[in-house]
Amino acid sequence: MTDRQPLATAAPVDVGRRHVLLGAGALGVASVLAACGGDSETGGPAEATAEPPAGTSAAPTGDGAAGELVAVTDVPVGGGVIVAAEKVVVTQPSAGEFRGFSSTCTHQACQVTSVMDGQIRCECHGSRYSIEDGSVAGGPAPEPLPEVPVSVRGDQVVKA
Repeated sequence: MTDRQPLATAAPVDVGRRHVLLGAGALGVASVLAACGGDSETGGPAEATAEPPAGTSAAPTGDGAAGELVAVTDVPVGGGVIVAAEKVVVTQPSAGEFRGFSSTCTHQACQVTSVMDGQIRCECHGSRYSIEDGSVAGGPAPEPLPEVPVSVRGDQVVKA
């Protein structure tokens, strides 16, 4: 014999399909508003806090001297590196060709989160940009990423 008490059961509630759909819709709207909303303390855009996906290079930097951004060897061909401290994405669309772009998404000013499959990605709302010219490749971004002029000095990619 156990000390368990039988659970009280409530009378069945008749919830119609319309109520279920309205509830789901309200939850969806609340989620979108929370994702697109700003930071309540600063009034600015909310910042992405997720760690970059595996295989994504993020924030390696040179020693900071004379505008150094990242070592040439740290930027994969066909990919790129997010230099978070400088708010710059450095890409290498083809061997020896380095490009720089702002890492601030043009949709809601989140910081982009990864560079993969030939695209710079912002996980806040799904915007994607080309590593070749920063043009919009998908998502809600209204404009391309602004270019940040870069060049190679020795073994470092630097701001030009």
